[in-house]
Order: sequence, then structure tokens, then C-alpha cells
Amino acid sequence: MKSVIFAAALASAAAFAPAPVAQTATALSAFESELGAQPPIGFWDPLGLLDEAGQGRFDRLRYVEIKHGRICQLAFLGNIITRAGLHIPGDIDTAGDSFDSYPNGISAFFGPDSIPTDGKLQIVFFVGFLELFVMKDVTGENEFVGDFRNGLLDFGWDNFDEETKLSKRAIELNNGRAAMMGILGLMVHEKLGGELPLVGQM
Repeated sequence: MKSVIFAAALASAAAFAPAPVAQTATALSAFESELGAQPPIGFWDPLGLLDEAGQGRFDRLRYVEIKHGRICQLAFLGNIITRAGLHIPGDIDTAGDSFDSYPNGISAFFGPDSIPTDGKLQIVFFVGFLELFVMKDVTGENEFVGDFRNGLLDFGWDNFDEETKLSKRAIELNNGRAAMMGILGLMVHEKLGGELPLVGQM
């Protein structure tokens, strides 16, 4: 009788033991040496977006990561510059409203003193134009995912050796990741209010 109770207790305890995680070793080993898998974290995919994914899926996610990183770098820098009081000179419309008459940050798009709807539509159409016709590999000459030079812009890239190219791409990737966190932090702090170093009053 005691052995039956012991076996039942052992079986019920085993029900609460964590199930073995079925790691897809093929996906992990396939991407752990990719650019961006850097110390101290290495390859990090907590949501399992690359479980059983091929190279095409990885390249698509890397393309999106690079593009969002570039956008966030521009957004973060733009936020810092406008909060420092530097604005485009002149008027934003024919009514005589100057660029510096509008608030900084997210308040420029949402709120009582935001940019007029026509201005927002111009921004949306301009970004759409860039997305559809410029910020992609139009000519098929790209060396890597995210290479949008299209045979026009070079800035000496072709003069670098392969090690320098990988280093610069890794730096861009890390700066983009930091900028994504940075602009998110600025937007949150803007809603919370207060003051930040280098940024000033939110």
C-alpha cells in the first residue's frame, strides 16, 4: 500500500516538472554565427521567431530590423536637435506658421498644437515614396540585406576590407538597436513629463 501511495505521489510530482524544451538546434546553429549575434548575449531569439525558419525568413527580419534601426536613429537625433532649439528656418505653410511654432516630439503629431493634417499627409506620402521607390534594392546590386546604395552612393565603402565592412555593419546594427530603445524611452518620458539630461524639458 505504501509503495502505491509513493508511486502516485511521484507521478503527481512529475506532472509539475517542467517539460523538456524542444530547441530547434538547426535554427539555432544556423543563425548563431550571423552578424548581430554579439557578446555578451550572442544569438537571442526569446520569442522563437526563427524557430524552424529558413534563410529567407531571417533575411526578411534582418531587413526590417535594419530599416527600423535607421528610422529610429533619425528620430532620436531629430528629437534631440529640435529640443535643443534648432529648427528648419522659414514657414511650414503659406499661412506664415514657422517650423519652430510647433511643439517638439510626439506632440508635433498629436495634440492641440500639432502640425495640420495636410502637413501630416505630406510626411506620409513622402515616406511612402521612399519606401516604395528608394529605400530598397532597386538595381539588384546589394552586397547584403539592407544595402540600398543602388550603384549610386558609396562614400568609400568599396575601399574597405571585409573585416572593416563587417565591423561597420555590426556598429550600425547595434546603434539601430540602441536607437529603437532610445526613441521609445523619449516618447514614454514625454508622456510622463519631467526633465532629462541633454534633452531638457519633456
